Amino acid sequence: MADSRPVDQADLRRGNLALLVRILREHGALSRAQLAMRSGLSKAAVSSLVGDLELRGLVHAAGVSSGGLGRPGRLVALRPGSACGIGLDVHIGHVGAVVTDLRGETLFRRRVACEVPAVGPERALDELAAVAGAALAAVSAAGGHPAGLTVSVPGLVDTDAGMVRFAPRLRWRDVSVAAGLAARTGVRLADLAVDNDANLGAMAEHAAAPVPDLVYVTGDFGIGGGVITGGRLVRGAIGFAGEIGHMPMDPLGPECSCGRRGCWETQVGLGALLQAGADPGDPVCDPTLDLDERMAIIRARAERGDRRTRHALHQIGSALGTGVSIVVNMLNPAVVVLGGYFAALPEWLVEPVRAEVAARVLAPGVRIAGSTLGFAAPATGGALASLRRVLADPTLISRQIMERGT
Repeated sequence: MADSRPVDQADLRRGNLALLVRILREHGALSRAQLAMRSGLSKAAVSSLVGDLELRGLVHAAGVSSGGLGRPGRLVALRPGSACGIGLDVHIGHVGAVVTDLRGETLFRRRVACEVPAVGPERALDELAAVAGAALAAVSAAGGHPAGLTVSVPGLVDTDAGMVRFAPRLRWRDVSVAAGLAARTGVRLADLAVDNDANLGAMAEHAAAPVPDLVYVTGDFGIGGGVITGGRLVRGAIGFAGEIGHMPMDPLGPECSCGRRGCWETQVGLGALLQAGADPGDPVCDPTLDLDERMAIIRARAERGDRRTRHALHQIGSALGTGVSIVVNMLNPAVVVLGGYFAALPEWLVEPVRAEVAARVLAPGVRIAGSTLGFAAPATGGALASLRRVLADPTLISRQIMERGT
């Protein structure tokens, strides 16, 4: 039998390097003695591993510890911008990017107006590639290494192929997003991933407030759901779980983008709010206006008591609570996080959902919360998904994983 000790030792070292990075990410600057205590490793092992991480540029000296007995310890911390995850976002009205480093700090954020359904997938990928290039330049300017790029798309995503199978709101079918982006940026296919926006939003919310069982509901022109059970994302048999926006709520209702009638998103999607609360020429219906600005206008109208706006929000809040109650009765999560435009209008949308859930759900104890990430949750989740590669194996940094094609 072949001796497997070298491979086992290499795997063990990778695991220990990852352990120290995770500890520093969670606790901030620590001395080698403190790292040894928290990791359970010997001080000699920790010193060797810290030296390795320093050579890779992932950690740096961070002064000395104060207080306590004995000689002050020299602190070590994750180096700002050392390894960065890039999350890219394809949305019905924009493309965007978020860059996050190992410490969880956001180094770059950009959103560019783009009517994605109108311009088509090829032009949209051109725009996305330009934003990706700006994100990569920001990482380079910070002296860091990109850990990868993950693209968020609202639709059915074949994650293995990096392909969008069907995104009705975008009018995309069988679009090779990963391959198209690789061709436009020179980034290797191995460093590109594509996932559903609600799945990535759920990952971001779970990272911000870890609970074992969480449902994330994103409110946009479409409605999506991401489900975390036992701390793990639920993908379903073929990876398409979470399409809660297409729950049939009214068989005689308006036609949905998917071609069916009365889907939940026709009742609570942003399009339904705009149709009920504004005329077509209203600024809140302008697709070139940033979503946050549009929500600020709606919020201001609601705060000053505009009757039409208040009525529209009441209508959406009631229908939103009904659908969330169905999801809660089926999945029994500890928390439901309402993201996207729902989180921008919490007094009129989050509060009514709490009331509906209290009245309709059998099992007590679920908490309804508005997202703190808002529209940025999917791209933030993409950045975190990219970072997990380095968090699992810090030795990837030495391989220059983002080599440009030749």
